[in-house]
Amino acid sequence: MTNLIAGLTAVALYLGGLVYYIFKLRSNIEFNSSRLQMITALALLAHLIATLNFLMAPEGLDLSLLKIFVLISLAINLIVFASGLTKIQHTLYLILFPISSATLLMATIIPSSSSVLTLSASMEAHILFSILAYSLLAIAALQALFIGMLDWQLKRKRRIFLIKTLPPLETMELVLFNVILVGQFFLTLSLLSGLAVYENFFTATLLPKAILSYLAWIFNAILLYGRYYRGWRGLIAIRLTWAGFFSLLVAYVGTKFVFEYIITG
Repeated sequence: MTNLIAGLTAVALYLGGLVYYIFKLRSNIEFNSSRLQMITALALLAHLIATLNFLMAPEGLDLSLLKIFVLISLAINLIVFASGLTKIQHTLYLILFPISSATLLMATIIPSSSSVLTLSASMEAHILFSILAYSLLAIAALQALFIGMLDWQLKRKRRIFLIKTLPPLETMELVLFNVILVGQFFLTLSLLSGLAVYENFFTATLLPKAILSYLAWIFNAILLYGRYYRGWRGLIAIRLTWAGFFSLLVAYVGTKFVFEYIITG
């Protein structure tokens, strides 16, 4: 019951914050940033309570796909909220708030499809590194999306009402590569801890996930090398950012969905 109340409260606050922000953008009324941040803080608190109730069970942790989505969306929102990058925060909220709301609603309505697990400390560390890596690289992918929008607007001298919320292109690119760098660090820790946790990567369950995760690492490594040694930016940076994130997305979500909902029925 607690997860239902907390989840619906978080959804109401996220959607309320979204409507408030869009209204202020379109009406050109002076924007009260502190009010939006207060709504976000309350939504995050409710989201946290719901997440703990979703995951915690007397027998261990419920790590079914939808419950993990709830946890990852919370981690992404917390990182964005704590970043202190006000303009970038607010723009990302336009995508994060509806996604978080949908995730919470689905986790509330749809029952878990996998059993509760008891995990070792090393496995918990591996999961933590994986969630941090995924969350940071998801933020980078969203950031790359907005960089593409801003670049398109600047080249064609067109103005979209969302664009006025964005900081300068150079600032956004700097933030993008810093986020990818930190995300790559946690992805490296995730892959190394995975080698320690799993005895055999060459199983039907783990092999596709491992291949795609390492592919994501390679895409990010190429992008970071190109940025710092060849000055890459713009379209090539956006494409490689999304290539890395998409590989990671399929590595976890795709393989987990197949084994959780299709193979095991």
